[in-house]
Amino acid sequence: MSRIFLIPGLGADTRVYNNIDLNNHDVTCVDWIEPNATDTLLTYSQKLVLQYNIKPNSIIIGNSMGGMLAIEIAKFIPVEKVILISSIKTVEEAPSYFRFFRAIPIYKIIPGKAFTSMEFLIKPFFGHMSEADSWLFRDMLKNSSPIFLKWAMGAILKWDNKTIPPNVIHITGDKDLIFPYKNIKDAIIVKGGTHIMIFEMAKEVNKILKRILKK
Repeated sequence: MSRIFLIPGLGADTRVYNNIDLNNHDVTCVDWIEPNATDTLLTYSQKLVLQYNIKPNSIIIGNSMGGMLAIEIAKFIPVEKVILISSIKTVEEAPSYFRFFRAIPIYKIIPGKAFTSMEFLIKPFFGHMSEADSWLFRDMLKNSSPIFLKWAMGAILKWDNKTIPPNVIHITGDKDLIFPYKNIKDAIIVKGGTHIMIFEMAKEVNKILKRILKK
């Protein structure tokens, strides 16, 4: 049985996978480690490999920024599968606002601590949430490291990957406002899926994951 590693997204932790059913698999949840200021997504992904002993023939599931890190891991380790959920594979799939924030890096002047209390600004882009999901979203953001959040925002914007490693499966929603599906190639499209479909539409995502993991 292949070992599955779950990598969350920016502003989240592994609770984002709470509604994902992988009970019959050997699963390891990846928690964030503090980055160095000079880390890129590539160097940070290499640290995760060492920290969690990620070996060849593993399966990496990455949500949002976690998918970008999963791509970087798969570029230097021959994994069995990379499964992206609400993410992007290359810089060509990045939304147009990335170019704006690269040119005008507003995030650099915002205090790191402020990122943990910006839920009111971010939440509208994530789609409708139930009361329970909204609480979880706030709690994950509130408990995120300000140092990590500020570093990660810059690392994401500077990501320039153009290589798609083998065995990548991409799942995205047609209502995702963070990574619009029209920019994304060769993906499984979930109708009505938003950026948080990983728990908002977990039933549909679980069905897709079950099919992928059976192959």
